[in-house]
Amino acid sequence: MAQTAYDPFAPGAHAVGVRTFTARDGARERLFPCDVWYPAAPGDDHRDAEHGAETSPAGWPHPLIVFSHFSLGHRGASSFLCRHLASHGYVVAALDHSEVVAPELAPRPGETPSARGARINAIIVSRVPDVRFLLDLVLTGADGAIAGIDIDDGLIGIAGHSLGGWTALATPDADPRVKAVAALAPGGSKNPRPGILPLELAFAWGRDVPTLYLAAEDDVSIPPSGVIELYERTPATKRMFILRRADHQHFVDDVEAAHEAVRAMTLGGDAAWLPAAMKPITELCTGEQAHIFVRSLTVAHFDAALRQLDPAARFLAADVPAALAAHQVEATAHPA
Repeated sequence: MAQTAYDPFAPGAHAVGVRTFTARDGARERLFPCDVWYPAAPGDDHRDAEHGAETSPAGWPHPLIVFSHFSLGHRGASSFLCRHLASHGYVVAALDHSEVVAPELAPRPGETPSARGARINAIIVSRVPDVRFLLDLVLTGADGAIAGIDIDDGLIGIAGHSLGGWTALATPDADPRVKAVAALAPGGSKNPRPGILPLELAFAWGRDVPTLYLAAEDDVSIPPSGVIELYERTPATKRMFILRRADHQHFVDDVEAAHEAVRAMTLGGDAAWLPAAMKPITELCTGEQAHIFVRSLTVAHFDAALRQLDPAARFLAADVPAALAAHQVEATAHPA
């Protein structure tokens, strides 16, 4: 039987199931809503291509990917990517981060600048512990939340967008279980734009953690120059691609609505400039083009870095912009 050509653009062979549950972190007294997307068993006919459904898991060990959302986002912010990874045989876990669930991290009326600074710092330092809590939960099978879902604990990656991208890059400092990273428009550059969270990265990994960087050409809040700075500092095997005619919201589910919602906002303080600097969505690429870019490159990266699949490595080493152009997606590689 002839082998099927490697195709990271197409949905994978698996139906996708989804489990939603709440996990309690007793050490910090926080309740985290969580989602897990997983490959369904062969022959299961309960496929829901858009949202997934509770269904029987495939019965063999799967690589695990943790997904980390943007600041004040939610665990399903980029479910298009989580579903795609699950269809290709990955278990994907995500939670609503601490700034969403912990009342003490919410802004308060009349908050002083020093109190706001302390609260923002508390949000930042909660991020990696959130990921480690979720990893422990999933790998130990605590509370039966992932009963029947078999995970290969030697094949663990992390992906994230914006503050979640920073979270993905910061986690390998603290957790050696993470073997690969996909950072989507990550924060953490040394000179963030006004109003963007001041984030630091040590890159004290002490090992090769293959890393994929994805950036957007017209990203107003985290421009490609900031992502390139992180790329150049990364002490690991790395690749970077830039989506043409795209902004910061091109990494989430409903790109068009999300982008225009930000453009319509009235932001205070140092971020007040941001909405007016954004181009109308009609001048940018479509949400579907952005999703093709993110889905294909992220699954190929994890296929190459975690599963050591030669076809995925060859795909990434070849002319990726040309492969994307065949799907009507304009992108560039860095370095060119």
